[in-house]
Amino acid sequence: MKTFIYMVRHGDSPKDGNERTRELTEKGRLDALRITNILQKEGIETVISSPYSRSILTVQQVANQIEKEVIVFEDLKEQIFIAGDKRISDKELYPLLQKLFSDPTYALEGGESNADCQKRAIKVLKEIINTYQGQKVVIGTHGAIMTLMMGFYDSRFDLNFLLHTTKPDIYRMEFNGQELIDVKRLWEI
Repeated sequence: MKTFIYMVRHGDSPKDGNERTRELTEKGRLDALRITNILQKEGIETVISSPYSRSILTVQQVANQIEKEVIVFEDLKEQIFIAGDKRISDKELYPLLQKLFSDPTYALEGGESNADCQKRAIKVLKEIINTYQGQKVVIGTHGAIMTLMMGFYDSRFDLNFLLHTTKPDIYRMEFNGQELIDVKRLWEI
């Protein structure tokens, strides 16, 4: 039985603010409408998200369209790069990502290694695939954790892949049971 997971990376959000509560910029809100239009013809049955506002807001209209609530999973939150809910600057993030992807057990103090982040996220993703077997499920997510979840199933989804994703982005993952059989990018710039 095939299950489809739609990884929806959140839209553009303000550079400043709390990791949990940053919302979407005007561009992010417009892109969320485009995401809704793209996914309208997919037959989505369930919408799940990270607890972060920008992820929920990116997929909220999809949930509204199918008259369902967004189901939030705490363990789908973005990888914790530094202690607290502060945002790490883009200037600091790129070298950190290189280190994290070259050594999966590395983490800054108060942060999370790729191995630990992937472990918590994959546990949830496997549960979602089991619970919603045979369905089409949207997951509102973030770049790093999305890459780690996808990379668990296929090593092509690595740092280079992450660096070439956009905000927002959409990847349809097709599963037969717990086995990934296909991935297709649905977002077009």
